[in-house]
Amino acid sequence: MLAEIFGPDLIIVIVVAVVVLFGGSQIPKIARSLGSAQSQFKKGLEEGSKDSEAKAPEAGKKASGTESAEATKE
Repeated sequence: MLAEIFGPDLIIVIVVAVVVLFGGSQIPKIARSLGSAQSQFKKGLEEGSKDSEAKAPEAGKKASGTESAEATKE
């Protein structure tokens, strides 16, 4: 169904509209900024996954520590 909506005709119309709106000289600048934004996004995802992996063992230690503290109180 999406293949019917986003067919080659629509893609050509979108490309022509972008060229008319932004001009031929602005398109490389837009492509560069999109590329850098994509790379920064990927770096952020990698850093976020590293941070969450680093915090996961600490969370397990804290949870086990609170359980043992609760057991000694009772």
